[in-house]
Amino acid sequence: MLEVEPSDQDYLRQIELVAREVVHAAQNEGSLTYGSGPRNATTLQRAVNQLACHLRREHFAGDGCIEDDRPLQHLGGAAVISPSDDPAAQASYAAGCSRLGVEARAEGWALWYTWDDKARAHTMVTTALDTTRGLLKSWSRGHDLHPAQPLRAQIAAIVRGWPGPVILSPSHATTIGLTGR
Repeated sequence: MLEVEPSDQDYLRQIELVAREVVHAAQNEGSLTYGSGPRNATTLQRAVNQLACHLRREHFAGDGCIEDDRPLQHLGGAAVISPSDDPAAQASYAAGCSRLGVEARAEGWALWYTWDDKARAHTMVTTALDTTRGLLKSWSRGHDLHPAQPLRAQIAAIVRGWPGPVILSPSHATTIGLTGR
């Protein structure tokens, strides 16, 4: 049986998927900087870095593309919690803030789910709301990217475990077998 020639859209999607695999492999080997790269970068490493920046499509503050001085923060998941006009939801927000050890604030909080150097789960409570919203939007489109590490001033607390709502990063969902395949 003859295989049907892919449509132009299918072809472009296949190229994008392969390009993402190349970028992911470069990230795993530690050669991806999302910038111009170190002076000793090879031509191939520079090309892959350029490819990675173009694949991101929508850029946002803290996406790691222009924060050359901050390494990427690998996340297992993230969430945004915020107050509500609904009394029940407001009580839930206040209880969540209390559990996290932070004061409730009108802007809400960004929760970054990560691990320490001994692979123990931790939640970073940050003020990086715009970064987190951009990250969640990218993840919802299947783009597995991780933000630049937050500035120390953006971290309000670090809590053991992953309490609260969690939206998994595409790479962590794959690692734990929740890809729907």
